[in-house]
Amino acid sequence: MGFRDFPGQDRAKKLLQHALRSGRVAHAYLFAGPSGSGRHELALAFAQALFCEREADDACGECLSCRKLRHGNHPDLHIIQPDGASVKIEQIRELQRDLSYRSAGAGYKVYIIEAAETMTVQAANSLLKFLEEPQSPVVAILIAPGPKSVLPTIQSRTQLVPFVPADREWMEAQLIAEGKSPLLVKAAVHLVSGLAAGRVLVEENWFAEIRNVVIQLGKENSSRFPGSLLTAQQQIFKTDLSNHVEILLQMFALWYRDMIYAMTGRQHRIVFADQTDWIVSHAWSRTITSWVRAMETALSAARRIKANVAPQLAVEQFLVNVREG
Repeated sequence: MGFRDFPGQDRAKKLLQHALRSGRVAHAYLFAGPSGSGRHELALAFAQALFCEREADDACGECLSCRKLRHGNHPDLHIIQPDGASVKIEQIRELQRDLSYRSAGAGYKVYIIEAAETMTVQAANSLLKFLEEPQSPVVAILIAPGPKSVLPTIQSRTQLVPFVPADREWMEAQLIAEGKSPLLVKAAVHLVSGLAAGRVLVEENWFAEIRNVVIQLGKENSSRFPGSLLTAQQQIFKTDLSNHVEILLQMFALWYRDMIYAMTGRQHRIVFADQTDWIVSHAWSRTITSWVRAMETALSAARRIKANVAPQLAVEQFLVNVREG
């Protein structure tokens, strides 16, 4: 996929294409931005443009080099992914050995380090030495959530390419135009940072199931507590939905925000659009401040799971805390 086929991230594309046109390609780039914003896809598009035998600032998609990259077998592209929870020094050393050999052609060698923020201190220091003595024409692309998620010494030796979340209305229009469920799309675009990630999410069967569970629990927790605890146990933790509890809690935050939209005359922005009548009729059972607290409680529970709190405990405490207001 070339730049022309990549939607959004115009600033990042413009920066990279200018480097290609001017012949001033840096030896290292830091693709920094939220997961799902297209960092990996644009890294591959940039690598393909560097390898392309025909065009100056994009990939033609037809030459031998472009076809090799598209099929995942270009000998001068190296992709490093975390080994377990982190990128380890052995992986960086192996990369350096690979890059010490001459390239298959006369052009660039490119290496992409996914989740660069997970590099161990030893791995980062080993990479730093490599960045301090760049071997032209080797180009590094580090992918991370933000500039400050890597060591300052590495950050200072890379050119920042910032990525931003895609516009939600644009993503919604694109996905609906592709024939995706409008109800699922309305929720998904609030949970991802890019079109490709949104597309994947709405195509997951469990995502529709999670949405249904949020609606059921959202209604039950206000009227049939503690029955909602039993529902959560049966429909989440005795099913595969237990693998997606963080998404469930983030969707609960959207559910409570819909209550605020109903109270403030912004029904057109309600995410759970098929539940508008119920939401409008029940929103005034609490104050706006109370619904804001409920949103914060849901997001706090999701953060606790990331901090290794047991998902079932986090969800049950969340339901109790929201019930108590």
